Amino acid sequence: MTASQMKPPVITLTAGPVQGYPNVLQAMAKPLGYDYDPSFQAFYEETALKCAKAMRWPDPALILQAEPAVAIEAAAASLISKDDVVLNLASGVYGKGFGYWSARYHKDMVEIEVPYNDSISAAAVEQAFKDRPDISVVSVVHHDTPSGTINPIVEIGQVVKDYGALLLVDAVSSFAGMDIHPADCHADVFITGPGKCLGGTPGVTFVAVSEAAWRHMEDNPDSPRASILSYLDWKQAWNHKEPFPFTPSISEVGGLAEAIDHYMNEGPERVWRRHALTAAACRAGLTAMGCTLWPATEAIASPTTTAVCVPDGLTDTDIIATARDLFGVVLSLGRGDTLGKLLRIGHMGPTAEPIYATVAVTALGGALRKLGHKADVATGVEAASAVIAEGSG
Repeated sequence: MTASQMKPPVITLTAGPVQGYPNVLQAMAKPLGYDYDPSFQAFYEETALKCAKAMRWPDPALILQAEPAVAIEAAAASLISKDDVVLNLASGVYGKGFGYWSARYHKDMVEIEVPYNDSISAAAVEQAFKDRPDISVVSVVHHDTPSGTINPIVEIGQVVKDYGALLLVDAVSSFAGMDIHPADCHADVFITGPGKCLGGTPGVTFVAVSEAAWRHMEDNPDSPRASILSYLDWKQAWNHKEPFPFTPSISEVGGLAEAIDHYMNEGPERVWRRHALTAAACRAGLTAMGCTLWPATEAIASPTTTAVCVPDGLTDTDIIATARDLFGVVLSLGRGDTLGKLLRIGHMGPTAEPIYATVAVTALGGALRKLGHKADVATGVEAASAVIAEGSG
């Protein structure tokens, strides 16, 4: 079957990219302007300030013209010098992956790695500092999306601050879906984007950068310039009087501004609540139906992605395909070391609505039954609905 012959999905419940809010997509469809037109320069500055306000950060956000993976790699290139000892926290595929980027630049690396259904404790981070007092940079993924687990970033950040190191945080799939901001965790580089919980598209990234991190980059002789991996090139681009290093993604910046407006207008606390309620209902429905959650404990299960184990005797690809064919619902596979072991249901932006928990339970349960696996779909839907009713009261 060709792509043109394949029926599009009815509902996309993936861990990203997510269904964009219609108003965000409409904002991106506006006529393109010239990047040096004063109106766009002023708009770009306004957008950087909006992002900073949403992050509760005192300085204008750094907006990078690429999806967040590029911005994370660029953070490694810009921040880490040949004199740095990096502590990399690997609780999942993305956390482990940062270590490979770091290896191009650092003097040495210490790594704390746990099973990819677990999280890293602040006590383990403190012990690493005691063992290696020369650690100068710590990297951590708040929500490692391929596992659906979260690290205790506030507690980890306090330890890093106490030991005087710089903290780099990947908050791509957690910011705007839960109560986390760069100052909360003492982050020096806090990376996120509009393509997950903000209900936008993944083409740009925005970053909070501390003064200490900027100084570290400026003192790093190998920090790239005239490069897609350069933070320093874009440091002043927020200012309408300063030039852009290269042409910004004009439509994507428009979508970013609208996504931030949507988030702030709804109210962050309300947004976090509906993400949390949707995930709680989904977890309750899946376990009542007879499925096993992937995270070692529900306490570290993300409110933006629910990961569930693939039942013995079935394959992840067959389940995904069956849910799509029968119900028109698209779910996510695992990635890297979690591929084949789990399935993921995204609760981000537009799909962080409690009704979608019952949709996910129905689609996944129906697919399992079709494939010959026992699943009590009715009980699962009833359990999810009970959580929704209680949480909405």
